[in-house]
Amino acid sequence: MRKMKYTFPENFWWGSSASGPQTEGRFDDDGKGENIWDHWYHEEPEKFFDQVGPDKTSRVYQKYQEDIQLMKQIGHNSFRSSIQWSRLIPDGTGEVNPKAVTFYNDYIDELLANDIEPFLNLYHFDMPMALQEIGGWTNRKTVDAYVSYAKTCFKLFGDRVKKWFTHNEPIVPVEGGYLYQFHYPNQISFKEAVAVGYHENMASAKAIKAYHEMNLGGEIGIILNLTPSYPRDEQNSADVKAAEMADVFFNRSFLDPAIKGEFPQALIEVVKELDILPDIQEGDLELIKNNTVDLLGINYYQPRRIKAKETPIDHTHGPMPDDYFDYYDLPGKKINPYRGWEIYEKGIYDILTNTRENYGNIRCFISENGMGVEGEERYINAEGQIDDDYRIEFVTEHLKYVHQAIQEGTNCLGYHMWTCMDNWSWTNAYKNRYGFISVDIKNEGKRTIKKSGHWFKTVADNNGFIIEE
Repeated sequence: MRKMKYTFPENFWWGSSASGPQTEGRFDDDGKGENIWDHWYHEEPEKFFDQVGPDKTSRVYQKYQEDIQLMKQIGHNSFRSSIQWSRLIPDGTGEVNPKAVTFYNDYIDELLANDIEPFLNLYHFDMPMALQEIGGWTNRKTVDAYVSYAKTCFKLFGDRVKKWFTHNEPIVPVEGGYLYQFHYPNQISFKEAVAVGYHENMASAKAIKAYHEMNLGGEIGIILNLTPSYPRDEQNSADVKAAEMADVFFNRSFLDPAIKGEFPQALIEVVKELDILPDIQEGDLELIKNNTVDLLGINYYQPRRIKAKETPIDHTHGPMPDDYFDYYDLPGKKINPYRGWEIYEKGIYDILTNTRENYGNIRCFISENGMGVEGEERYINAEGQIDDDYRIEFVTEHLKYVHQAIQEGTNCLGYHMWTCMDNWSWTNAYKNRYGFISVDIKNEGKRTIKKSGHWFKTVADNNGFIIEE
C-alpha cells in the first residue's frame, strides 16, 4: 500500500446540483403555476412512489437560508439549481410572479453572501402546463415562450448570476415524454420526439444569442447527460456501428449542435430516411451554427452497453431508435442494486477525453454524478448520522478518473455531485436518496449532514484527497 495524493486545479468548483421542481415545494400563497409534474400527480398519484408528489419536495422555498449554511458547512464554493419556469411565469407566458422574484433574489443573494457561486439552469423537465396544452416542445411557439422567459431571468438575476445553463439533460424530455413513457405526456412517436429535440436545440441557441447580446459579463452553457455507448465487441463492426448509432441518438443529438453548431450527419440521414424531419425554417440552422455554448456541464451516472440488432424490430409504435441497436447485459458488471445501474467509473474519464479530443477541449465540469440508495436509514449511527461510506467510495473512484483526465489536459473546471440534500425525484419521489444531507420528509424536512457531507468538506478544503492504494 502507498499513499496517493490527488490535487485538483486552483479555484476548482466543489459543490452539488439540484433543481427547482425537485426541491422547492408548493405553498398556498406562493403564486406558482401548474407544470406537467403537478398536473400528472393530480391525474395519477399512484404512479409516484408512496404517492409523494411535487408539492411535498424538500421545502427549499422555506428553508433555503438553513440549507445554504449547511452547504457552507460541507465545503461548497458553488451550487447549481434551476429556476422553475412555472413559478416565475405561472402560465409560461405573460405576467411574472412577484413572489417568485423575491424568492429567487433572496436565494441568490444568500448564496453570494456565503461565498457560494450560483449556477442557474433555465429548464429542468418542468414544462408549464399551459404550454404543454399546446403541445409543449412539439410546438414551435414554446420556443418563443422559452426565449422570453430566459430573457426575463437574465434581466432579473443576470447582474449577480454569471453561470447560466439553457437546459439540463434535454434528451430526457425526448426519451421520457415521446419515446419510452417515463415522463408526461407519455407518448410514443419518433416523429414528435425529433420535433421536441429540434425545438430544444433551437431554444438553447436562441437563449445563448439573447444572453450574449445583453453583455452581462457571464457565460452560458448547457448540461448534458453523456452516457458513453460501448460496443459488446470492439472488433465486431456491427456492434461498433450499433454503439455509434446509440451515441448519435442519445448523446450527439445535443452535444454536436451545442458545441459544433451542427447536427450529426448520421442523425440527419435517419430522420430523412424515415420522413420525420422537423419543420426547419429559414435561418434556423444558421442560428444554431452561430450560437454555441461557452461552457459544458456533464452529468454521468452509468454507461450504455450496446450490441448489433438481434431481436425482431417491434413495429407497434412505428420506427424507434431501438431499431438500430440492442442493449447488451455485460456479465459480471458492478451494479448499484437500488437503481439497477452499472457502476463504471472509467466512463467519466472517457467522456472527458472525448470532449478534449473531439470537441475542441471545451471548458467543462462534472455537473452531476451520484449514487441513489434506498432505505438509507439502515445506516444511521448512534449520533443520528447516516454512514454512507458507499457514497464516499463512489465519488472518490469517479474523482480519481476526473483527476486523470485533467492531468492529461482536459479542461475540466469542477465537480458537482447530485445532490446537496435528498430531493424528490420524479415518479421515484424519495425512494432513492442521493444527498450529502438527509431530509426527513415526515419531520418537516429536518436536515442532517451525512458522513459523505463531512468527508466532502475535507476534500474541498484540501482541493483534493489522499488515499492509500
